[in-house]
Amino acid sequence: MAAAGVASAKRRQVLSDFALYATLFGTACAAATLLPLQSEALLVALLLSDAAPPVALVAVASVGNVLGSTINWVLGRGIERLRDRRWFPVKAAALARAQRWYERWGKWSLLLSWMPVIGDPLTLAAGVLREPLPTFLALVTIAKVGRYAALAAIVLHS
Repeated sequence: MAAAGVASAKRRQVLSDFALYATLFGTACAAATLLPLQSEALLVALLLSDAAPPVALVAVASVGNVLGSTINWVLGRGIERLRDRRWFPVKAAALARAQRWYERWGKWSLLLSWMPVIGDPLTLAAGVLREPLPTFLALVTIAKVGRYAALAAIVLHS
């Protein structure tokens, strides 16, 4: 009987951990797309609750956020077919501003992909301007991991 109780408790813990990581991953992914979401508050709450190892939380949030930015890059690759649709979430002026920024600063502007307001359009512009995916992934990963690691350091050491 006791072994069944332990196994049941372990299953509940695994499901709980999965739900925690899946929620963080999904929120971080959606926040990096053109949807108006923020993932930092959830990460801070999880860090403060000591619900999981900080390195794991930063890794899961980073992977989700990079995936969301990659979705923007893919949309950028096909934007010419989509940009005139009523539902398309980026206004023409915002996209033009991001393209000008990207054309001026080039691939290095992707190091600012973590920033609110300009980061998401920059990743879209990278797709429009045909930045190679390996370069895109490297720079965006540096930016996203750096942002979440800095946030975790501030939260845990303040």
